[in-house]
Amino acid sequence: AAKSDPRDMRELGNAIIDLMLRLDAASDGDDPEIALRKRFLSAQLEAALTRHAMMQEEVFPFAKEAKGLFDVTPIFKPLSAFDPVLEEIENLAPGDGPLSERVADFEKGYIIPKDRLKVVFDAAIAECKARTEKYFGLPKTENFKMEFVTGKSWSGYNYYQGNYQSLIQINTDLPIFIGRAVDLGCHEGYPGHHVYNMLLEQNLTRGKGWQEFSIYPLYSPQSLIAEGSANYGIELAFTGQQRLDYERDVLYPLAGLDPDTAAAYWAMQIAKQALSGARMTIAKQYLDGEISRDEAIVLTQKYQLVSAKRAAQMTDFTEQYRSYVINYGLGMEMVRDWIESGGSSPVWRWKAMEALLSQPILPEDLLGEVVSD
Repeated sequence: AAKSDPRDMRELGNAIIDLMLRLDAASDGDDPEIALRKRFLSAQLEAALTRHAMMQEEVFPFAKEAKGLFDVTPIFKPLSAFDPVLEEIENLAPGDGPLSERVADFEKGYIIPKDRLKVVFDAAIAECKARTEKYFGLPKTENFKMEFVTGKSWSGYNYYQGNYQSLIQINTDLPIFIGRAVDLGCHEGYPGHHVYNMLLEQNLTRGKGWQEFSIYPLYSPQSLIAEGSANYGIELAFTGQQRLDYERDVLYPLAGLDPDTAAAYWAMQIAKQALSGARMTIAKQYLDGEISRDEAIVLTQKYQLVSAKRAAQMTDFTEQYRSYVINYGLGMEMVRDWIESGGSSPVWRWKAMEALLSQPILPEDLLGEVVSD
């Protein structure tokens, strides 16, 4: 319908305001479920209004943009706060030269050969699915298609097709390390984006007839829930030791890598996780004009411990998706805190995850600040 009857930006802006007014005037009939639906849609419309302004070249400070699009105000740590982490990693990659180069040299031994990418990813995704199916009742007809692509600013992407089907694309522009197989298998597939979109379709679009959930606006509070839960889903499906054991015993042989070196690589990845917040700070500084693109790339190399090419790719992503970068690290922290506040039992955590993926939940709900209508 949108393609057959296109509207210009003025008409679209008026339509957003009209929807907001209609929503405000609508009664929820004292039905808590309808009140939640109404509140969620209101937040989506606020994000649409912000995105509409951005599409007309209005520029917001990073924090204000993040609040307008994703309904959360990020707190930025100074990059100096991550220096102690770099000092700890020095011990994992001793030698001369910049630490990022030493880490890159270390990680060269953990690249999946291109001719083994499919078999490794097939195995990883299948394991992510098997672990998810222990706790979730997935639709019997669900499935996905996987493609390897190039020319993207991201490493993986899920294009949900509806009817419980997804297209999962993996970017092969740069070498893919062995740890990315489980990361992307869980994040893009199970219990990540593929499962999230299926549960919304099954429980809300089909189950309740809430048609707004047949569309996923990328620049909206829904993305903080989506990316945060997809990243936390990796931890949920694989505890640290479980993941090390699985990668060493299954994925390393499939990739033709030495399983005896798996523990060393895993230790490096665990150490690097403590640097995740630096990406958000660098993105904020770059988009707010505090540093140049070249400076952003250099800082990304230093504080994300990646090669120059990967740092450039990450900066490309920041340019394309802007404040969206907050949804990965900050989103995961918020989802983790919300789920794990209820207890340590795996069964409870999986049930909490399913509830998160099946309801109109907003970022503020993860902070325990549910606003009643």
